[in-house]
Amino acid sequence: MKLDGIIAFVAVADCGSINEAARQLRLSKSTVSERLTELEHALGAKLLNRNSRQPALTDDGTALLARARRIIAETNAAHEDLARQRDEVAGSLRIAVPRAFGDLHLGPILYTFMDRYPDVVVTADFDDRISHLSQGFDAVVRIAPEILPKVATEQLTISRRTLVAAPSYLERHGRPDTVEDLEHHKAIHYMERGPDDWTFKAEIERVVARVAPRLRITSCYAMRDAAIAGLGIAWLPTFHSQQAVRAGLLEVLDLGLAPDITPITIAYRHDPPARLRALIDHLKAAFGDPPYWDT
Repeated sequence: MKLDGIIAFVAVADCGSINEAARQLRLSKSTVSERLTELEHALGAKLLNRNSRQPALTDDGTALLARARRIIAETNAAHEDLARQRDEVAGSLRIAVPRAFGDLHLGPILYTFMDRYPDVVVTADFDDRISHLSQGFDAVVRIAPEILPKVATEQLTISRRTLVAAPSYLERHGRPDTVEDLEHHKAIHYMERGPDDWTFKAEIERVVARVAPRLRITSCYAMRDAAIAGLGIAWLPTFHSQQAVRAGLLEVLDLGLAPDITPITIAYRHDPPARLRALIDHLKAAFGDPPYWDT
């Protein structure tokens, strides 16, 4: 039993005419008649006597009319409630965020967001596993160039990677001037990036350095600390290393390469609720362009 048939039935009963009901519903007379017929077939009962100029309710039609009005009223109320919830910045959000980025930058911004919107309850999963919306998340923050298919994606800001080393390391081993020089230095390598090589963007083509890792590790925190301790050269995102650079604990190595930039995006289902839209706008404003950690 379709709702449009119930709406057509109530309209004809109220107007006393199929022509007038069709005019109010902005439908053709034949469409209204078809919907009435479909409703009668679905119910197995005749609701209107349509032999006369003014259709008259049958006993079954009279019995159904009050219930049909309630169905329409409850449906309209449900639509209004859903619309109100969609427009209201309230409810729950579950988001997935890469751990290091979340710990350093998303956490503090979430606190200001929740202070601004006290009726939003947030569950934030800080983990370096690849997360998907199908796992029950409302949104997934990603640091990757690929755009996920079949979902909406917005760029929040950018991640820039630079080569860094401690002054103590550079004093002992010298400062590399070219990509080729890196092959003669000790490297701190992020294991999840695969083989022991670093691929850089040059002006025209990509340049690969086959590095010799002294330390292979899966933690950006440990990579940064190892670099500060002078164990070798690390290739780190500036959102992770910039504070140590400003403090003089690390130095940026300029090999004349093009900037290594990866978008930081947020993926979500189309037509997001107001609470998610508010979070996205809050994150964009807080991160800035360029991001605050690079300024």
